[in-house]
Amino acid sequence: MRRLPALALVLTLGIGTAVAQPPPNYAPIPPPRYEAVPPPRGDRFVWQPGHWHWNGYRYVWYPGVYIERRPHYHHWVEGHWAWSPRWGRYQWVPSHWD
Repeated sequence: MRRLPALALVLTLGIGTAVAQPPPNYAPIPPPRYEAVPPPRGDRFVWQPGHWHWNGYRYVWYPGVYIERRPHYHHWVEGHWAWSPRWGRYQWVPSHWD
């Protein structure tokens, strides 16, 4: 009789486990567009390359711009799909500095 509650607990815990799912069925991210990089406006500025952004319906191109350098700007991370354990699904992670 003692095994029945333990078995019920194991089965209940098993129901709530997340199963990895494939990425969403969206078109692949288009290749980056060529952009001629103009000369910088000064030493305090860094080129932020143009990038694709998912707007919820399609990929939209954001052209490159110079932005003021911040201490944490080590490298540029392109936008990508990543699994979110918090939401239990893939989510779009926009391009950003890391």
